[in-house]
Amino acid sequence: MKDFRIRVLIRVALLGLSMALFVFMLSHPYMFFAAGLNLVVIVLQLLELYRFVSLTNRKLTRFLESVRYSDFISGFTADNKLGKSFKNLNTAFNEVFEAFRKARSEKEEHWQYLNTIVQQVRTGIISFDAEGNVQLMNANAKRFANEANLKNIHDLAAKNKKLYLALMEVQSGKSTLYKTNDFLLTLQATELRMHGSLIKIITLQNIQTELQRQELEAWQNLTRVLRHEIMNSITPISSLTSTLREILSHELIKKDDSFQINADTADDLKEGLATIEGRSKGLIKFIDAYREYTSLPQPKFKTILLKELIEHTAQLMRQELKKTTIQFTALCESEYLTIQADAEMIEQVLINLVKNAMEALADKEYGKIELTGKYTGTHVVVEVADNGPGIIPEAIHRIFVPFFTTKKSGSGIGLALSRQIMQMHNGSLTVESTPDVKTVFTLRF
Repeated sequence: MKDFRIRVLIRVALLGLSMALFVFMLSHPYMFFAAGLNLVVIVLQLLELYRFVSLTNRKLTRFLESVRYSDFISGFTADNKLGKSFKNLNTAFNEVFEAFRKARSEKEEHWQYLNTIVQQVRTGIISFDAEGNVQLMNANAKRFANEANLKNIHDLAAKNKKLYLALMEVQSGKSTLYKTNDFLLTLQATELRMHGSLIKIITLQNIQTELQRQELEAWQNLTRVLRHEIMNSITPISSLTSTLREILSHELIKKDDSFQINADTADDLKEGLATIEGRSKGLIKFIDAYREYTSLPQPKFKTILLKELIEHTAQLMRQELKKTTIQFTALCESEYLTIQADAEMIEQVLINLVKNAMEALADKEYGKIELTGKYTGTHVVVEVADNGPGIIPEAIHRIFVPFFTTKKSGSGIGLALSRQIMQMHNGSLTVESTPDVKTVFTLRF
């Protein structure tokens, strides 16, 4: 910039001399013509000074406008007409332009990369602003909506009103189902604010194939369990019936108008009939358990104080716990935590989990059960923890399967019912277990 200041100073000095000479000439009548010529020189000097000073301003203005409008194609000539410092300034401008061009190129490549991924994913994705203008719609979303070129989401109302209503009604952070003859879609929404405008992003995932596969697997598992339980009861009943018929055929003695059997045969018949009765009752109990699992009533939702629910559950269980050496604690971290639930159904789940923990601690010398309610920042949770033998890794993923049990006298229905109840409450029931250290069942609302 020193070069630039010197050049400006020289021009100003020359202009001052010219103006002084002009004043001198005006004071002498015989020099009017020369004064007029000098005036022309002064005007030319002023124009040159203006051009010289504004040249750098024009370059700076052009640079800023190029940045503003993202025009990085043009460059600046690295001349030294304004001095060496301005040559360096031109070079710096060009380097900044090159950095902008590189950043924009990388941004375009990144956008193309992300757009390719979005278009290839199996999940449909659609986003639109508060006015309904569609910002993004990938190939699968177009297929699900049967629309190849949707500009505004409200245009969908005339062509597919059911899907349009589903898209409008799904709330941020929640999901809903949308069913057609070809698809069963789960819709999930989220919202974000960009440049002051609210953008709604909705994903559409076709779960029909997966649901059919899971349904088939569930039916196969259920059929396998039913076959196993029924065969376990029917086979000995059939075998015993055949044996008893043979006993009667060989041991039954006809005498006059009556039949007689000896004492040993009578004992065998009584024992066989008792076994048949026991197996029949076992089969009836199994069928009752199946009926209980498949006929749960719908929950009656109301606002419940979590602290009261935990205290009531603890009160119900303390009488049974007094008969044991188990140390039991019940705690809710806040008096104000509430859930929307059917109190009786959730209470039944907690009782079932505490009873399971008691059975697990039956042979434990220093058993502990902790019933805890708390807020994690995203969910209200209730935990039932014990320090019993735990669940082996091979069984932990199967304990919620109906009729699966690791207990000798268990029906395998309690945990399956508990998970079903939590699903009916739009919640979840999970378990984590470290054998011989700790087992924690978590109800998440």
